[in-house]
Amino acid sequence: MATHSHDDHDHHHGHDHSHGHHGHAHGPVDTGDWRYLVGLLVNLAFVACEFGAGIWSGSTALLADAGHNLSDVLGLAMAGGAAVLARRAAGSQLTYGFGKATILAALANALLLIFACGAIAFEAVRRLADPAPVESGVIMIVAGIGFVINLGTALLFMRDQHSDLNARGAYLHMMADAAVSIGVVISGAVIMFTGWSIIDPLVSVAIVAVILMGTWGLLKDSTGLAMDAAPRSVDVTAVREALAALPGVRGVHDVHVWGLSTTATALTAHLVHDRGDPRALLAEAQGLARSRFAIAHTTLQLETDVLPDCPDC
Repeated sequence: MATHSHDDHDHHHGHDHSHGHHGHAHGPVDTGDWRYLVGLLVNLAFVACEFGAGIWSGSTALLADAGHNLSDVLGLAMAGGAAVLARRAAGSQLTYGFGKATILAALANALLLIFACGAIAFEAVRRLADPAPVESGVIMIVAGIGFVINLGTALLFMRDQHSDLNARGAYLHMMADAAVSIGVVISGAVIMFTGWSIIDPLVSVAIVAVILMGTWGLLKDSTGLAMDAAPRSVDVTAVREALAALPGVRGVHDVHVWGLSTTATALTAHLVHDRGDPRALLAEAQGLARSRFAIAHTTLQLETDVLPDCPDC
C-alpha cells in the first residue's frame, strides 16, 4: 500500500505551477491588454454618433444597430475587466486566483449576444408588419463607418480567438456587429434603388440567424468550462491513455481535467506504478502533460498500490 508521507518514495506528490497555453496556440496568450480598452473607447464613441444619426434621420435600423453595438461595448467591458482580474494573484480564499472570471465573462457575452439577437428580431418582425420610409443615404454612410470600426476591432482579437475563449467572445461580438453593419449598408442600397423598405427587416432576420449560429459554440464552451468540464482542445481519454503508457505505470485513476481560466488548464490524477524512481516518473508525467496537451498546472499522486475508496484514506 502507498503511504501518505510526501517525502516517501512510494508516494510522491508533485505540483507544477508553470504557465502554459492550449495545444494549438504557438505562444503565451496575454489576456489583459490594450485591445479591450481601444475597442471599448472607439465603439462607445461610434454608438453615441450612431444613436444621434438614427434620431436625426428617423431610421429605426440605425437605432437598432446602435443598440446592438452598445451591447457589444458592454461585452468588451466585461471581457476586458475579466482579463485584468485573471492576472491578479491568488488570495487566501480564492486559491486559484481570478482566472474563472474570464469564463464567466465569456458566458455572459454569449447570453448578451443572444439577448441582442432577440431585440433585433423583435424590431425586424415589427417592421415587417409596418415598413417605414427611411433616409437610405444616411443609413449607408453611418453603417459603412460602423462596419470599418467593428471589423477593425474584431481583427485585434482574431489571433487569440482559438486559444482564449474570452478573446473569442470579443471577436465574435465585433464580427457580429460588422455583419449587422454591412447588412444595413446593403439593405440601404437596395432601398435607395428600389424603394422596398421591407428589405431592411428581412436582412436583419438573416443576420440574426448567422449570429445565433456563431454564438451557440461560445455558449456551449463557456457553460462547459463554468461547470469545470475539460476544455474542448483537450482529449481526456488521450490524456488518460498517455499517462497509462508511461514506463512502470500499472494503472491510472481519478483523472480530472478542467479550465482554470479561458487559457489555463489544470490536471489531477493518481498513477499506480512499480518504478524505483518515482521522482523521475513524476517529471515524465508532468512533461508529457505540458508538451503534448499544453497542461501546465498538474497535481499528480503516485501510488505503489490502489488505495481503497474511502474518505479517510
